[in-house]
Amino acid sequence: MTATAPLLEERQAQSGGALGLLRLYRRVIDLLGPETSLGLMLAIGNVALVAAQFAEPILFGRVIDVLAGAQAKGATLDWPHLSMLLAAWVGFGIFAIVSGTLVALHADRLAHRRRQAVLTTYFEHVLQLPLSFHGTTHSGRLMKVMLQGTDALWWLWLGFFREHFATFVSLIVLLPLSIYLNWRLALLLIALCVVFAALTAGMLKKTESLQSSVERKYSDVAERASDALGNVALVQSFTRVEAEVAELRKQVNLLLAAQIPVLSWWAVLTVLTRAGTTLTILVIIIVGTFLHARGLATLGEVVMFMNFATMIIHRLEQAVGFVNGLFMNAPRLREFFDVLDTAPALRDRPDAIDPGRLRGRVEFENVSFSYDGRMPAVRDLTFKAEPGQCVALVGATGAGKSTALALLHRAFDPQAGVIRIDGIDIRDIKLAALRRNIGVVFQETLLFNRSIAENLRVGKPDATEEEMREAARQAQALDIIDRENGLAAAVGERGRALSGGERQRLSIARALLKDPPILILDEATSAMDAVTEAKFQAAIATAMRNRTTFVIAHRLATVRNADCILVFDHGRIVESGTFDELLRRGGRFAELAAAQFHLEPAARRGEETPQAAEAS
Repeated sequence: MTATAPLLEERQAQSGGALGLLRLYRRVIDLLGPETSLGLMLAIGNVALVAAQFAEPILFGRVIDVLAGAQAKGATLDWPHLSMLLAAWVGFGIFAIVSGTLVALHADRLAHRRRQAVLTTYFEHVLQLPLSFHGTTHSGRLMKVMLQGTDALWWLWLGFFREHFATFVSLIVLLPLSIYLNWRLALLLIALCVVFAALTAGMLKKTESLQSSVERKYSDVAERASDALGNVALVQSFTRVEAEVAELRKQVNLLLAAQIPVLSWWAVLTVLTRAGTTLTILVIIIVGTFLHARGLATLGEVVMFMNFATMIIHRLEQAVGFVNGLFMNAPRLREFFDVLDTAPALRDRPDAIDPGRLRGRVEFENVSFSYDGRMPAVRDLTFKAEPGQCVALVGATGAGKSTALALLHRAFDPQAGVIRIDGIDIRDIKLAALRRNIGVVFQETLLFNRSIAENLRVGKPDATEEEMREAARQAQALDIIDRENGLAAAVGERGRALSGGERQRLSIARALLKDPPILILDEATSAMDAVTEAKFQAAIATAMRNRTTFVIAHRLATVRNADCILVFDHGRIVESGTFDELLRRGGRFAELAAAQFHLEPAARRGEETPQAAEAS
């Protein structure tokens, strides 16, 4: 089990026992949503289909009785009666064919439509889940849950309206009807059903925990493969191909080892069911012959019950297939519903507003936040940023800088304190409206496997080519567009067709194109060379005018001109002021500056020597 799995595994373990098969099946049907009325019509069609199918063995038996009666008495056939029976038989047969075709056709269409609708709903829901959820749940696992879960739903919907509903209606109606026709022969059919139910219940009890283990192994395989494919450069550069293949093969072998016992038990059930049904037909023939000899059953009734037995055997095999399929898919459906039931941590308040474009006055007031509820990531943060100001956040790795700004664009909500923009608590602003007003350049460069234009238009879907080129110019990324033959060039998965610095410049251009009143740069120039960074700093100075900018930086020389620098240490702001003020104080910032400027010229071969000299 990998480290990313525990959240889903814990939820599956908690819900597995309580969410029984019937309740699970009911929830699958509930997902029909707006097409429930069509589902009801298909269910009625199934009932009509079952009635037509019941009529056939009854009419067959009656025909046999007419023929046998005429033969026994040496009389002529009652042709009007026989013709009526045959005509009814043909009519019911044609009705069964037509109604069966219509039910199958509309069941197919219904299942496919709902599958795509639920898949889209799941995808939208997952995208809205908090970063804390995605931090502990592998994306490969979420994809596997989505695809296998919707496949299982499709199979159950299709099977329910094609045959499973008719199967259970048949079993419910057939047994009382057979008792009415001949209770002695009906007892044999009832005995067959009781034995079948007992075997199925025992098999479910025997293999339930085994199948849950199988599904966890499927998730492990999906996660392992996705992890290797997502880091293929690492795999190849460290010659890990054979090792990764061997590990995947090991996971597959563990999957097979868990799956084979389950398949073996269900194979045993299938053999026992077929053996039982064969014995039932044989016993019906023997008992029917005995009852006919004693005048307790007509020849037509014996034939009728043989047809009933054949029908019930077919229905029982369908029921076995349905229960087996539902059982096999139950862990996948539980995982699917567990994700679907995960409530987003961030929701709009009922009275949340959309204030339009904000000015950008930001206030933190006694803000505290902890990821685990025990160790605070930030504590008692209080500061202000006026519209148009540039505020820099510096400090050691893990000091709380990124967390503080993640709270600003509501990646999380603080456990204490309040954050305001233009005097409005950000929790009173609709989440979409808030994030439209904030542009973020993340420390980890995030690009879609799409064209340059599509990546730039993420923040402004209606941006023109001129606007995109201007944003790229400000971010020193215009050369990438010209070199890659225009905005239509693809950047590859996660931007792998570009270098780290090029990806970073495109992500900055994307944020500038959005033109937000508040801009967050989280180590936005860390992958740039010294020459490009110097050009970018000059360009970004213009772009930052009339917008509030927060800059997280480890290289202190890059925040030389910030209006205010906040020094973080263990989640607290320990100093604040301008660059020169903080140097003169000789505090924590001065210590960082002394260590950095002393080490960087040697470490970076003089790249920042001019800035270091200027700072000193």
